[in-house]
Amino acid sequence: MTETTLKKTPLHAVHAEYGASFTDFAGWSMPVRYSSELAEHRAVREAAGQFDLSHMGEIEVTGAKAAQALDYALVGNLSTLKVGRARYTMLCDTDGGVLDDLVVYRLSEQRYLVVANAGNTAVVADALRERAGTFDVEVVDASERTALIAVQGPASAAIVAEATGADPDSLRYFASMPAAVDGTDVLLARTGYTGEDGFELFVDAEAAVPTWRRIAEAGASHGLSPAGLACRDTLRLEAGMPLYGNELSRELTPFHAGLGRTVKFDKPGDFVGRTALENKRDPEKVLVGLRGEGRRAPRHSYRVLNGDDVVGEVTSGVLSPTLGYPIAMAYVTPEVAEPGTTLAVDIRGRATPVDVVSLPFYQRPSTSKG
Repeated sequence: MTETTLKKTPLHAVHAEYGASFTDFAGWSMPVRYSSELAEHRAVREAAGQFDLSHMGEIEVTGAKAAQALDYALVGNLSTLKVGRARYTMLCDTDGGVLDDLVVYRLSEQRYLVVANAGNTAVVADALRERAGTFDVEVVDASERTALIAVQGPASAAIVAEATGADPDSLRYFASMPAAVDGTDVLLARTGYTGEDGFELFVDAEAAVPTWRRIAEAGASHGLSPAGLACRDTLRLEAGMPLYGNELSRELTPFHAGLGRTVKFDKPGDFVGRTALENKRDPEKVLVGLRGEGRRAPRHSYRVLNGDDVVGEVTSGVLSPTLGYPIAMAYVTPEVAEPGTTLAVDIRGRATPVDVVSLPFYQRPSTSKG
């Protein structure tokens, strides 16, 4: 795609005003960085970062049988989700392959909001419509009229409190509540993809720019920095969070990624992919963390070696800005997946030693919010 054919979020002009560099991400022109991705990464870890996530998909599922429809369509048990809470789950194909990983919010007894990855929004919306066809529900893709702004980092609660007048400390992790920014209604959620405490604000697309500016104003005294996709990727990798297209795909099941806990076989009734997933609980490769030394980081698609044998492939890798050493996620065969196992990664023809470690690589200090 060319720059003229890429989709633009309602905040595109604001990013250009900030001097952002843009990249093509899933057909969207998105800010990859504003100045230094390292500085933006550190801002999120030490203060706060402000992200435009308006490329993500928002799909509303409403009706008397919305809970049952989602229980059938997704691998999770969404009928047990309380109003005001959110849950991480997956949409799988009939063969158990992951079509997308999702966050689902229950807004009322008969209304859910399903948030999909940008490149998979149409796939998710179509699948939900098809799978919900026999239920009394309405499935509406609200992505074009919805903007999504994230504030992530230790100072995020103070910034959100100032911008909304709400009490974010009363909001538990993976919970949401109605709020307002200068009279504009928003859905305020304590969710994120950085490994830090943080919030995501769903707002009408037409109000995206003033909402962004009010948050930026509230964050000025707290060290808030605009943050692009580059640091979002290094942040999520340090936190051991999978990225669709890297750690998740149609060829992989939740069990490959160590996310079998998202599959609820004990929920009532059938769900798409159940039979296949019941027979795929012991995958031929599993996702692990790798820690290296020095400055040379394993990268996507690099081979993982055990002696002369190829035992896996790197899915994501970076020189960790927070930890100061190379980290990676990789799929390897189960017999070399135990933490403490020493392997190697072929980095441009050189077998570079790495150790298998437990995920996540980085974990923020615990909080009382659950």
